[in-house]
Amino acid sequence: MATGSRRIGAVAAILVLSLTAACDPIGSRKPPPLESYDAPTIFQMAETKLEKDRDLEEAARLYGEVERLFPYSEWAKRALIMQAYTYHQAKDYENARASSQRYIDFYPADEDAAYAQYLLALSYYDQIDLVGRDQGLTFQALQALRTVIERYPDSEYAQSAILKFDLAFNHLAAKEMEVGRFYLKRKNYSAAVNRFRVVVEDFQTTTHTAEALYRLIEAYLALGLDSEAQTAGAILGHNFQSTDWYADGYKLLQAKGLEPEAKGDGWLSTIYRQMIKGEWL
Repeated sequence: MATGSRRIGAVAAILVLSLTAACDPIGSRKPPPLESYDAPTIFQMAETKLEKDRDLEEAARLYGEVERLFPYSEWAKRALIMQAYTYHQAKDYENARASSQRYIDFYPADEDAAYAQYLLALSYYDQIDLVGRDQGLTFQALQALRTVIERYPDSEYAQSAILKFDLAFNHLAAKEMEVGRFYLKRKNYSAAVNRFRVVVEDFQTTTHTAEALYRLIEAYLALGLDSEAQTAGAILGHNFQSTDWYADGYKLLQAKGLEPEAKGDGWLSTIYRQMIKGEWL
C-alpha cells in the first residue's frame, strides 16, 4: 500500500513539473543581463539592430550601454560615435547633438572628431529646410559648420561643410527677403528698406542680392527718395547688368525720368564706393 502511494506521489510530481515546464518554455525565459556580455558582443548586437533590423532606437540604446559598461575603452569610443550617427539617422537631432558633443569633449584629438563635429553641424542644418522655421537653428548650423571648415580644413567633411555653409547663409538672406517683401506689399516702405539693406550689407555674396537692390529701387521710389533709388540702380547695373532684376529696375527709374547713377552720401553711396574699389562683392 505504501509502495503504491509512493508511486502515485512520484507520478503527481512529474505531472507538476511537466505542467510547470509547459508554462515556462525556454523561449520565454529572460535573456542574460547585458552586464554578462563583453564589449564586442554588445557592440555587435547594436550593429545588428542598426544594419539588419533597422531598429534605430534600440541600436542607439545598445551603443550607449557599451559606453556605460566599458567607459574609457576603445569600444566605448567607437560606440559613442556610432550612437551619434544612429541618433542622426533616426532624426533625433537633440540626442545626436548631445552624443556628438560628448565625443568632441572626450576625444578632441581623435581622427573621428572631425566627423563628430560634422554630425553636430548636420543636426542643426537638417532642421532649417523651411524658410519660415526659427532662424536660431540656422545661426547654430553656421557656427558648427564654420568650426568644421576652420578646425578640420583637410578632412573629408570640409568641402561638404563649405557647401552647406553657403546654403545656410543663403537661407538667412532668404528669410530677410521674405520679411522685406511682406512689408513692401503692405506699403511699409521704411521697414522693407531695413530688411533689404541687411541683405545688401551682410549677405551680398548670396543669390538674393540682385533682387534686394531691385526692391530697394521700388521702396525708395515709393518714398520719394530718388537719389537712393538711383544709387541702388547703379550698384545693380554694375554687378548684375545681364539680369532681369536690372532690366526691371532700369524701367522703374526710366518711368520717373531717372538714370541709374550714384548720388548723395548715404549708405548705398558708401557701398558704391566700396564696389568701385573692389571691396564689395
